[in-house]
Amino acid sequence: MKKIILLISFFLSAAISTFPQNLNGRISSSFYTFERFDSASTSATHVRTFQMLNLNFNKDNFSVRTYLNFEQDIASSQVSDPRARLYNLYVEGRNIWDVLTFKLGRQPLFNSVAGGIFDGINVDLKKGAYKLTGYYGANVPAYQKFEITKDWSDDYIIGGKFITNAIEDIDISLSYIKKNFKAQEYWASRLDENFNPIQVLIRNNSNQYEFANAQVSYNFKDYFTIDTRYDYDLNYKKTSKFEVTGTYTQLKDFRLSAYYNYRQPLIRYNSIFSVFDFGNTEEYELGADYMIASNIWTSLKFGNVKYRDDNSQRITAGLNTNYGTISYRKTLGYEGEMDAISLYTARTFFDGIFTPTVGLSYTSYILAKGEARHYLTTLLAGFNYRPIRILSFDLQGQYMDNKIYENNYRVFFKINYWFNTNF
Repeated sequence: MKKIILLISFFLSAAISTFPQNLNGRISSSFYTFERFDSASTSATHVRTFQMLNLNFNKDNFSVRTYLNFEQDIASSQVSDPRARLYNLYVEGRNIWDVLTFKLGRQPLFNSVAGGIFDGINVDLKKGAYKLTGYYGANVPAYQKFEITKDWSDDYIIGGKFITNAIEDIDISLSYIKKNFKAQEYWASRLDENFNPIQVLIRNNSNQYEFANAQVSYNFKDYFTIDTRYDYDLNYKKTSKFEVTGTYTQLKDFRLSAYYNYRQPLIRYNSIFSVFDFGNTEEYELGADYMIASNIWTSLKFGNVKYRDDNSQRITAGLNTNYGTISYRKTLGYEGEMDAISLYTARTFFDGIFTPTVGLSYTSYILAKGEARHYLTTLLAGFNYRPIRILSFDLQGQYMDNKIYENNYRVFFKINYWFNTNF
C-alpha cells in the first residue's frame, strides 16, 4: 500500500506539473534572534533563519501543492542544523464528475482529536446535502522529514466523517478516527538475576487514539445558534469531551453567549500516563457583548472551572474597536491568582503600504497560596511595509521582563514574495 501511494502520487505530480496552466505561491525568508542562558553567568546569542516555500501547480481541476521549510542557526551551531521540513506535498483533484475530490501525498488533517499532517489519501464524496469523507495514511516522521514510516502497520491513521444539512437549520456530522503511534525503541540499563547492570532494548507497544465523534449545530433565524460536540473514547470506553456553545443576538446592540465543557484528559492508550488517577474538569462561561457606538464593542465574561476537589474562576473584560483592543483578565482559585491587562493596536496608512503594530501587556500572578507575587511585562512593536502588491517586509521587536527572563530582547524580520503566473 505504501509503495502504491508513493508511485501514484509521484506520477500524478509529474504529469500535472509538466503542463501547468497556473503557477502560484509564496517565498518567505526570515530570521529570529534571541539570547539563551546555559547558566547564570554564560549565554549564547542565536539567530535562527527560516526559508519557506509554498508552491501550487494548477491545471483545470487538478493541483500539486507543496509547503516546505529550511531552517538553520547562523550564530551558534546546533547539532540538528541545517534542518529541512516538508509539511505538504500532495496531488489534489477537485469536483471530479461533480462528486469526487481527493488528495494524495503528504497533506494536512483537520481533526479536533488528532490533527496535523499525514502521508496518505483523503477522499471526499459530495452529493446535494450529503458529504462523506474517508482518509488513510501513515504518521509523519519527527521534524517533518522527507521520509515514510518504516512500520506502516503500527504507525498509521485512519478515519472518516459523514456530514449532512438535509434538515433545515440543522447541521449534523458523525466521525471516527484511529491514530496509532509507533513507540520509539531505546536501550536502558537494567539489573539481571545477579543484580549486575546490563543493557536492555525496550520495545513498547504502539500507543493509539480511537474516537467516535458527533456534532450538531442549530441556527434559528440567524439570531440564535447552538453548537454541540460529543467525543467518545473507544479505548477507555468513556466520554472524553462534551461541549455546548450558544449565542443569542436578537436584542439590539447586544450579543449574549453561554459555554459548557466537560473534558477528560486526552491520553494515548497503552501510555504510561494512563496508570495515573486523573480527574475530569467541567467548565462554565457566560458572556455579554454590547455595542456602545459604531464598531465599538465592550465585552464581559465570567467562567468557572470545576476540578475534582477544587474550583477556579476567571473574569474577562474588553473593549474592541477598529483601532485596536484592550482587555483585562483575572483568575483566582485552584489555578492560582492572576491579574493581566493587555493592549494591542494596528493601523494601516497610505492604502496598505505601511502598517505599524504595538502590543503591551502587564501581568501579576501568584502560583499558589503563600507564595510571592511575580510580575511579567511584555512589549511588541513593529511594522509591515508593502511597497508593491507582491512584496512585503515585516520587522518586530519583542521585550520581556520577569524573574526568569530579565530584560529579554528579541528581533524578528521577514520578507514575503508572492507570485502568480498563467501559461
